[in-house]
Formats: sequence, structure tokens, C-alpha cells
Amino acid sequence: MSHHLVIRVVTKLLIPFILLFGLYVQFHGDFGPGGGFQAGVIFASAFILYALVFGLDNARRVVPDTAIRCGVAMGLLIYGFTGVAALLLGGNYLDYSALRPDPVGGQHLGIFIIEFGVGLSVASVMVAIFFAFAGRGHKLDEMED
Repeated sequence: MSHHLVIRVVTKLLIPFILLFGLYVQFHGDFGPGGGFQAGVIFASAFILYALVFGLDNARRVVPDTAIRCGVAMGLLIYGFTGVAALLLGGNYLDYSALRPDPVGGQHLGIFIIEFGVGLSVASVMVAIFFAFAGRGHKLDEMED
């Protein structure tokens, strides 16, 4: 794959813009189309593109398995603890109004935190699924040798 210099250069130029677009979708999800799920898939697509162009072993060095597992767990914990925080502040589970004295501000803060947790989990799970399926073929190739 080292002879595909143009693909490698274009990929290195595209990945920062893909990640930037993922941030845009993440932070503007409460104002328009988008949000955590869409941003997570966009983020994962940048890492999957990297793995397709530079190889699975290089991608695993960039995003180790421990980082993926931590991302899945942290996203879920962020989501869950946001609901628990609302309970502790006197509201219902995931009642964002209780998060701040101003109910509208609490709604805005709550959805922002929830969407971040969803985005983190989705990106981590999508990369984990890709690594799992891509690694299967990689291990099968090693077994044939």
C-alpha cells in the first residue's frame, strides 16, 4: 500500500476536515440536524478511513483498544450520570431543567452533555465494530500462512 502516495496524502488532508465537521455536527445538534449519533459516526469514519489507507495495525496504534473501551464506557457513564445528577437536584431522571436554576439553561446544558456522551459512545462502538470485522480477516490471513 506504500505505492499509493496520492491516496495517503489526500487522506492526511481530509481527516482533519472530517473531524472538524464531526465537531460542527456535535455542537450544532441542538440547533439543527445532527447531534451525538451523527457526530459519532462522522468521527468514526475518519478513523476507519485512516485504517483503510494506512493499515489496521497503524490504526490500532493511533486508537488503542483500551481507548476504545474507555470511550464506550465514558459515553455511557456521562449519559447515566446526567440523569442521576438531575435526580439528585430534585428533578426526574434526565429532567434537564433541574440542572440549572434557569430551566431553559438547564435544558440546553443537559442536552449538550447527553449528546456528547452519545457521540463518544457511538464513535467508539463504530470503531470497535470495524476493528473487530477487519481484524477477523487479518487473523484468517495469518492462519493460512
